This record gives sequence, C-alpha cells and structure tokens, in this order.
Amino acid sequence: MKQMRASVFKARCLAVMDDVQATGEPVVVTKRGKPVVKVVPAARDNGDLFGFMVGRMKIVGDIESPVVPLKEWKVFKK
Repeated sequence: MKQMRASVFKARCLAVMDDVQATGEPVVVTKRGKPVVKVVPAARDNGDLFGFMVGRMKIVGDIESPVVPLKEWKVFKK
C-alpha cells in the first residue's frame, strides 16, 4: 500500500485518484507521519434495473408451463 504526505497528495490529487482507479491499489495520506485518510477505488454501482441479478440464479426445468395441469383448474370446470 502506497503512502504519501498530505502536501504531496494536495499537489497531485487528481493524478493520484486516476492511479487508484486504474490500479485498484489504495493510497494512505499521512500528516506528520501519521495516517489520516485512505484513498480507495469506489465500488462500481450497476444502477441498471434489468440484468442486476445476472449469474445469481439458475433456472432448472420448465418455467412456462403451469405448475398445476390445466385439467385441474377450477375456472375450466364450469
């Protein structure tokens, strides 16, 4: 994990943020030799409504046919 003084971070803030985003390696900013903050890459938020559960479920079997056979439906018995 990289460390840098606050004065260096202040001068190179945007470049440091770009490096953290590109490499994923956090940077600890120190003040008088003591850690003050840690700059880490932000988690990417997939705010899309469709497809957010991709890969989390597995479809097994027939998902289109009714669970109960049509012969047993009460609405057809009238």
